[in-house]
Amino acid sequence: MRSFFYGWWIATTAFFTLGLAVGLPYFGMPFFYDYFEHPVDVGGFGWSRTTVTLGLPLGTLITLWVAPLLAHRFKPRWLILVGTALTAFALIGFGRMNGSVALYWLLWLVYMVGNVFSGVLTHQVLLSHWFVKRRGMVLSIAYLGISVIGALSARFVALPLTEAFGFRVALQVMGVLLFLIWPLMLFVMRDQPADLGLWPDGEESLQSAPGTPSASFAFGQFLGQRTFWLLLIGGVCSAGAIGAVSQHLKLILKDGGFTDQALLDDIYSRTLLLLLIISAVGRLLVGWLADRFAKRTVVTLACTPLVLAFPLLYTVTPPATPYLFALLYGLATGGDFLVVALMAADHYNVATLARVLTILLPVMTVGQTWFPYLVAVLREQTGSYALPLGVALTLALVGWLVLVVLPRPTLHSPDDRHLQR
Repeated sequence: MRSFFYGWWIATTAFFTLGLAVGLPYFGMPFFYDYFEHPVDVGGFGWSRTTVTLGLPLGTLITLWVAPLLAHRFKPRWLILVGTALTAFALIGFGRMNGSVALYWLLWLVYMVGNVFSGVLTHQVLLSHWFVKRRGMVLSIAYLGISVIGALSARFVALPLTEAFGFRVALQVMGVLLFLIWPLMLFVMRDQPADLGLWPDGEESLQSAPGTPSASFAFGQFLGQRTFWLLLIGGVCSAGAIGAVSQHLKLILKDGGFTDQALLDDIYSRTLLLLLIISAVGRLLVGWLADRFAKRTVVTLACTPLVLAFPLLYTVTPPATPYLFALLYGLATGGDFLVVALMAADHYNVATLARVLTILLPVMTVGQTWFPYLVAVLREQTGSYALPLGVALTLALVGWLVLVVLPRPTLHSPDDRHLQR
């Protein structure tokens, strides 16, 4: 079988594995935040929003060393297997924990190690070995899984399970579902074409291109580059602004008047479903555009609906579902991590890209997780989401500005000239 055909099996499998490993837990967990906030006498833990939202950023920060130190030392498939097990353990633990805040935060640490091993970085590296010219479309397909399965997580997994068995059982079942990744990894996925005696069909491997740096490329060689720091700052700002709304959306709706639990669960799950389906379409669109136009143009197109979406959150009132917000915000989120990853791929070859991404993606994740905590602090201090949302919008605009001033990429081959406009 030629690697062209098997490569698309790899891309299709990545849609499901990345969706289950990242989309299901990341977009499913905020469904339960207000349940953690409930008083103890009605089955919750009585935690504040700062307590609830601090677990994810703490786990992210404490495990920041994991990717640069370990991720490039092991084959992607085995990392995904281990990471899946750790994430599943964390979700099951969330469902069985008592009111101990320390245990809650510890489980987030386990969750983040699992996310590093089985998430975006590992899938990005694996797919980069199989595709060069079609990388934008292939990565958009894999990222599409995050949106699609994430969209299903609240409406068709968390909501019905919670209604039938309570939020504790729902969390545990979500953890068990992650083990669906294992047979796909063991029997379908391969780390690179060479494992099957194949090569990238009709494509010139960047690893064999003349002048390509080796895998021993030193960190210091790109830490001193303006391009690297612009990618880092722009990515952190963009991810932070998007993460702020993603993690707080249900709580924003609750503050907007959706105080009835059944109505809140229903409206939130409907909104998230539409938002992430549109985001999935946005990811495909971003991948298609990124293969044909300059990345700064794609960034601008993604930022425009984001700016239009933020003000709509100030006007959310029951019982209406905020469909227009979901439409605009979904289009904007289609290109968050994907655009930065593709920009990095324009400036670094496969051997170097893995090392660069082990810094870029984890630090972006820090921004994506810590900014929601800052939003929780601001909301607690001011009593509303008015100021926090304004700060999030400002951060999004800063991220857009930094990314559009990124230098033009260094071309790896004559076939890349169409990317430079």
